[in-house]
Amino acid sequence: MSTTLSASTLLAVPLAPLIGAVLVGIFGTRLGDNWFGRRLCHTIAILGVLVSFILSLSVLLDVIDGARFNDSIYEWMVIGGLTMEIGFMVDGLTAMMMVVVTFVSLMVHLYTIGYMEEDEGYNRFFAYISLFTFSMLMLVMSNNLLQLFFAWEAVGLVSYLLIGFWYKRPTAIFANMKAFLVNRVGDLGFILGIALIAAYTGSLNYTEIFAKLPELATIEFPWYILGQESLLVTVIAICLFIGAMGKSAQFPLHVWLPDSMEGPTPISALIHAATMVTAGIFMVARMSPVFELSDAALNFILIIGAITALFMGFLGMVQNDIKRVVAYSTLSQLGYMTVALGASAYSVALFHLMTHAFFKALLFLAAGSVIMGLHHNQDMRWMGGLRKYMPITWITALLGTLALVGMPLFSGYYSKEAIKLSAEFSTLPAATFAYYALLAGVFVTSFYSFRLYFMVFHGPERYHLNPDAHHDGHDDHHGHDAKPHESPWVVTVPLLLLAVPSVVIGYLTIGPMLFGDFLADAVHVNHALHPAMTELAALYHGPIAFALKAFSSIGLYLAIAGALLAWYLYLHNPKLAPVIAHKLRPLVVLLENKYYLDWFNENVIARATMALGSGLWKGGDRGLIEAGVVNMSWKLVGRVAAVVRQAQTGYLYHYAFVMIVGVLALMTYFVWR
Repeated sequence: MSTTLSASTLLAVPLAPLIGAVLVGIFGTRLGDNWFGRRLCHTIAILGVLVSFILSLSVLLDVIDGARFNDSIYEWMVIGGLTMEIGFMVDGLTAMMMVVVTFVSLMVHLYTIGYMEEDEGYNRFFAYISLFTFSMLMLVMSNNLLQLFFAWEAVGLVSYLLIGFWYKRPTAIFANMKAFLVNRVGDLGFILGIALIAAYTGSLNYTEIFAKLPELATIEFPWYILGQESLLVTVIAICLFIGAMGKSAQFPLHVWLPDSMEGPTPISALIHAATMVTAGIFMVARMSPVFELSDAALNFILIIGAITALFMGFLGMVQNDIKRVVAYSTLSQLGYMTVALGASAYSVALFHLMTHAFFKALLFLAAGSVIMGLHHNQDMRWMGGLRKYMPITWITALLGTLALVGMPLFSGYYSKEAIKLSAEFSTLPAATFAYYALLAGVFVTSFYSFRLYFMVFHGPERYHLNPDAHHDGHDDHHGHDAKPHESPWVVTVPLLLLAVPSVVIGYLTIGPMLFGDFLADAVHVNHALHPAMTELAALYHGPIAFALKAFSSIGLYLAIAGALLAWYLYLHNPKLAPVIAHKLRPLVVLLENKYYLDWFNENVIARATMALGSGLWKGGDRGLIEAGVVNMSWKLVGRVAAVVRQAQTGYLYHYAFVMIVGVLALMTYFVWR
C-alpha cells in the first residue's frame, strides 16, 4: 500500500499545462495563423493536459491506496509570524477534483480542434484554456488560503479573457466586464474572511487554522451586526461564502454567468459548467470545519442555495438560446450543491459536483455540436428534427439530459436524490424551505431540459425557415438552406467519452464518495448537531437499492411529469404553448427580464455608484482637496513667502540690524524673567 506522494510528481501536474500555455503563447504568435502553426499549438496544449491527466489519475489511485500529502513546496516570504508559501494538500477531495478538471479539460481541448477550426484566434484560445487548467489545478491542490486566493483570481482572469474572446463584439466586452465586476463583489467578502482568519489565527495554512478553531469559536465579533453580537466564526464563514456566491454564481451574484455564454462554447463547457464555477463549492467543503461552527452561516447558505436552485430554473423555462438554457441549468444545479453544503452534507455536494461536471460538460459540448451542425445558429425555435442528421449528438445529448433530470441509475439521480434527502433530514430551520424548493426544482429541471431536447432533436425541421440566425462569433459560408450535418470526430469522440461517466459514474462511486472513507479526512461534520449524513447512511444499501427507492419517491414522478408536459407542449400540441404564454404574459415578461435584476444592477446600483464616485470626485477631490486644501495651502505659502521675501534684501547691514534686534529681544526677555 502506498503511503506517500512525490512532491515532484504533484508539481508536474499543474506545470505541464502551464508549460503548454507558455509554449503555445510563444509559438502561436511567432508561427502565425497557418496550418503548421495551428497543428503545433494544439498538439503542445493537448500533450500538456494529457500528461496532467495521466499524473492526476496516478495520484487518485495512490490516494485510494491510502497515500496523502500536505507540505510546503516553496516559501515565498515571512511577515512577522505569518508565512506565505506555495504548498499542496492532496487527499480524496483534491485527487477527485484533479481528475475531474484534467479529464474535462482534455475533452474540451480535443473538441476545440473542431469547434474553433475556422476562428482566427485558434492558437490564442488553446493558450488560454491551458492556462486556465493550470490555475484551476493550483486552486484545488493548495494547502493554504494565500495560494487558494491567487489561483481563485487567476481562474477569474482567464474567465474574463475567454468570455471576451471575440473582443470585437460589444456584447462580449460587456459580458466579460459584467463577470469581472460581479466577481469583485464576491471577492471582497472572500478576502475579508481570509484577512479575519489571518488576523485571529496568525496563519493561512489549512491545518494550522483548523487546529485553532476551538479557540476561534469562543471569540465574539467586535462590531454589532443588525444590533446584535455575533461570533467571529459566523462572520468569517459568511464572508467566505460571499466569495463562493460570486464564483459559483449564487443569487443575487449569479447575473454574470448567463452572459458569459458570449464566449465560445468549449469554454462554456470547461469553465462555466464543470470547473471554475464549482470552485466556490470546493472552497466551502475544504473549509467545512469553519462552517460547522456556525448554524447561522449554514442557514444562510441553505436559503441562498434554495433560491438559486428553484428561481434560476424558472428562467431556463423561457430561454430560446440553446446555450443559455444550459447556462440557467448550471445555475440551478449549483444551487443544489449549495443546499447540500448548508445541510452539512459536504460529501454529497462534492459528489454532485463530480457527476454534474461530466453530464453538464456533455450537454454544453452537445449544444456546441448542434450549433456547428446548423452553421452557428443558436436559436432553438429554428431547430427541430436533428435526430436523423446528427445521431451521435442526439444520443449523447439524450443521455446527458436523463442524467440531469435524475432518472434512476443515471449519475445525476444518485447525487440529486442524496441532496434532496440531505435537505429533508437536516434539522436547521431553513432546511424545510430548501427541501420543497428542490422538490419543485425537479419538475422545473425536467421541463426545461426536455423542452430543449424536443425542440432541437424532434418535431418538424425548422432550420431552413430562420431568416436571421444568431451566429456564435463565426462567419456562415453555408447559407440558411444548407442541410444540418454531424460534427467531425474531434467533436463526437469527446461527446462519447463524456457520455460514459454521465451514465455510470454515480453508480460506481456513490458508496466510497458518500459512505466510505474516501472523503473522511477532507470534510468535517458535527453529526450530533447536523445529522443529515448519518440519516442518509442508514438508508443506503447499495446503488441498486438506492435507485429502486426512486419509485417510492415523489421526485421521480415530478421529473416524469415535467418531461410529459414538455412533450405535450412542444411536440404533441405545439400551438398550446403560445396560448399559455399569452395568458401568463406578466409572469413570462418577468422571467424574460430575469426578475429585472440586470435592470436594477445597471440603473440603480451602477448609477448610484457612478453618482457617488462623481460626487466624491467633484466635491471631494476637485472641490475639497484641489480647490480647498491643495489650492489654499499653496496660496498661503505664496503669501507668506511674499512677506518674508521683503526682508531678504541681500544687504549686510540689514542682516546685522536684524541680529542686533534679536539679541536685544533675548536680553530683554531673560532680564524681565
